[in-house]
Amino acid sequence: MNIPFKYTVGLLILAGCIAACWPGCHSSQPAPALPRQVDFNFHIKPILSDRCFKCHGPDEGARKADLRLDTREGAFAALKDEDERYAIVPGKPDQSMLVHRITSTDPEEMMPPPDSRLSLSPYEIALLKKWIAQGAEWKEHWAFLPPEKSPVPVVKDDSWPRNEIDHFVWNRMQQHGLAPSPAESKEKWLRRVSFDLTGLPPSPEELEAFLANEEAEAYEQVVDRLLASEAYGERMAPLWLDAARYADSHGYQDDRPRTMWPWRDWVIQAFNQNMPYDSFLIWQLAGDLLPHAT
Repeated sequence: MNIPFKYTVGLLILAGCIAACWPGCHSSQPAPALPRQVDFNFHIKPILSDRCFKCHGPDEGARKADLRLDTREGAFAALKDEDERYAIVPGKPDQSMLVHRITSTDPEEMMPPPDSRLSLSPYEIALLKKWIAQGAEWKEHWAFLPPEKSPVPVVKDDSWPRNEIDHFVWNRMQQHGLAPSPAESKEKWLRRVSFDLTGLPPSPEELEAFLANEEAEAYEQVVDRLLASEAYGERMAPLWLDAARYADSHGYQDDRPRTMWPWRDWVIQAFNQNMPYDSFLIWQLAGDLLPHAT
């Protein structure tokens, strides 16, 4: 069979392109370097949650081998019918059955099972091994940990900071070779803080009173006054209402009023009463389950 010359040239060019690209297509990219300190919540828990919790998690009906890896007690407990073996032995990855299973090439022992399509990458296996070698420190989720006060940074020049927050800001600025902007005039400062906290400009009387106030706490007094005003809640509430897609009416061609306005007023009131954020969320997510619900 005679193949036209132009097709022959085209096939040769295509073959050359494939040959040139073939090594690149199959060249393995170097695995990312392991972190110096493996963190459970950041590095390990996402792996366990994605690859292991389906069969070794909180669902008792789907749990296999009576092994739980979603709790500290379950992860470090002796394995059932395994002659006092443990899934995780802190500091000893070679004695940890978890490492044995995730590195096994036997389809009967390999975890996750080959047919699950949840196989671990070499990097993920290395992370788990290093975490165990470093002591397998188990951490609760950050949301359930009590907050700890961070030590106030020591700065070279403490003439600029006025409070503890300023020390943190000034410390980070110094690390990047930055300097604070010059202090703003009292007129501009009052205008900015008024718009930030209430969405309204200061009145001429408020400006006059602030300019005449020479007390050291003059700025704090302005902020306290604005936070105590009803306009503060009215300014802050729309940020939350917008996120929840609130509107006073349906809009478009069917612009009928909506009966959600009591919730709108409640959000405004919550800001003005300085309701703690956890209570703010609980009342909205499960308010009907709380005592004295309405």
